[in-house]
Amino acid sequence: MSGAPEQGTRLLIVGPPGAGKGTQAKLIATSFGIPAISTGDIFRDNIKNGTELGQKVQSIVSSGGYVPDSLTNEIVRDRLHQDDAVGGFLLDGYPRTTDQVTELDRILAETGASVDAVILLVADTDEVVERLLKRAVDQGREDDTEDVIRHRQGVYLEQTEPVIALYRERGLVAEVDGLGTVDEVAGRVATALAQRGFQPAGVDAV
Repeated sequence: MSGAPEQGTRLLIVGPPGAGKGTQAKLIATSFGIPAISTGDIFRDNIKNGTELGQKVQSIVSSGGYVPDSLTNEIVRDRLHQDDAVGGFLLDGYPRTTDQVTELDRILAETGASVDAVILLVADTDEVVERLLKRAVDQGREDDTEDVIRHRQGVYLEQTEPVIALYRERGLVAEVDGLGTVDEVAGRVATALAQRGFQPAGVDAV
């Protein structure tokens, strides 16, 4: 596929586990009329449906390994070239490494596109840990101990800091306080994007 990109908004959403990223991703995608694309959801759907990709991912995860960049990149490339994503998208869970940032640049450059903005949900670690511990109790997740949850938070920071730093250098990061009700956070996201000139579908720029 080549040529100029269709008009649309190409967004990334980043935030620690428990910051409500998935919920906000769906709301943003709906308001902008673009698909919310979660690499985690794609992997889970393929595993559930027993596809060839799902079997590959399942065997990697079962042995305690990480899904390699090459496989994740291939999935994202395929998904972003599908018709509904050509005119814009919201990516959740990708890119996770600086190499994946480079690959995403390459994928988008094929159609003359680029990332428009990166929404960074910021949340106090202790508050997020408390939220996840409560959710673990409510959902009966006995394995989600405080140590496990804090470890995940640490891995997130370690993995994403270099990625966020790269996008900061490009002036693309919009920081949003991720704590509060769903509506409060959604309002902050909408304001942050509007300040950068991005208006939901059907709303004329001021």
